[in-house]
Amino acid sequence: MCENIVRLEYQDKEIYLVKTAHVSKTSIEDVDGCVEEVNPDSICIELDSQRYEKMENPEQWRDTDIVKIIKEKQVGFLMVNVILSSFQKRLAKSLGSTTGGEMLEGIKLYKERNINLVLADRPIKTTFSRIWAKLGTAEKYKLLSGIIASIFDNEEISEEDLAKLKEADALEAALMEVGKQFPTVKKVLVDERDQYLAEKIRTAPGKKIVAIIGAAHAPGIEKHLNDEIDTKELETVEKKKGLGSYIKYLIPALIVLLIVYTIFTNRDVAMSQIRSWILWNGGLSALGVMLALGHPLSVLTALIMSPITSLNPLLAAGWFAGLVEATIRKPKVKDFEDISEDTSSFKGFWKNRVTRTLMVVIFANLFSSIGTFVSGIDIVKKFIESL
Repeated sequence: MCENIVRLEYQDKEIYLVKTAHVSKTSIEDVDGCVEEVNPDSICIELDSQRYEKMENPEQWRDTDIVKIIKEKQVGFLMVNVILSSFQKRLAKSLGSTTGGEMLEGIKLYKERNINLVLADRPIKTTFSRIWAKLGTAEKYKLLSGIIASIFDNEEISEEDLAKLKEADALEAALMEVGKQFPTVKKVLVDERDQYLAEKIRTAPGKKIVAIIGAAHAPGIEKHLNDEIDTKELETVEKKKGLGSYIKYLIPALIVLLIVYTIFTNRDVAMSQIRSWILWNGGLSALGVMLALGHPLSVLTALIMSPITSLNPLLAAGWFAGLVEATIRKPKVKDFEDISEDTSSFKGFWKNRVTRTLMVVIFANLFSSIGTFVSGIDIVKKFIESL
């Protein structure tokens, strides 16, 4: 048995961890060889039901309702998925392989042998939601900038580099570096999923289990294999409590109170405050849509809606601008088919109607937030000067 396969024992079960790199050709061979030799009762794969369905039906992109995505506030989730998926596909293409080829091999073998298949990973949406909920504002911007920058990283990775990454020591060292920059991300993305995967694997049906996992998870799974893990707790997304959760309501309320008070004390200053709020909020949000190459009507929507939505934490200018963009320039089947190829270049990212609509939403909201900050400072300054 090859060095990328670890044999473990849990009670009366034999568990074989196949450590893979998700874009490596040799990982597919490892999976095939292990299943052939072990003849398992169950195959566990590092997928959740959503990603499994995507692999089984790769054409489901065509049925994506971009308007529904915007209404359900899933733009950020979809954007991260698009970026990460594009990045993996580019790596796989450069190596002459396929993304998740080892998972596809596991699915094929489970069907051929008519054995149990266990989807062992936590829902990806839950993982992203838990990360986002636990990050501070500065960490969110730092993480997003890093993800976006990765789109334009054309550095090639060889099979030799991937082989090195399969070594536990090298992986642990890499994860330690991630932990230094983003300890929260590492905890949720790796540590929690190690526990989740360990619980699903050890409770899989049968005496012999083959688990196909990313090599980064192998040490953690070994560590937690004998622990009883509450997977329901790991699937819960906690809402932030404390003063931080109320700030988004306090700032708009403070702005309104300052303007209302100034209306009764100095009408001219109050009108100047209102103009500042409208121009900075609407103007910057509209600029964001223009930078995303949005339709003129999307720009106008952001200009009108941003000063209004900035006073209501439950609304966002980008949602309205994005809905207008998606209605006027409705993404076509070809846009979904070409999304991986288009997002491999700066020009293509803005050309594709799907990603351009997502950028309209994100940029409108981002620049609206900046406008709120700038105009808020200006309003407070005018208020103080009027006293």
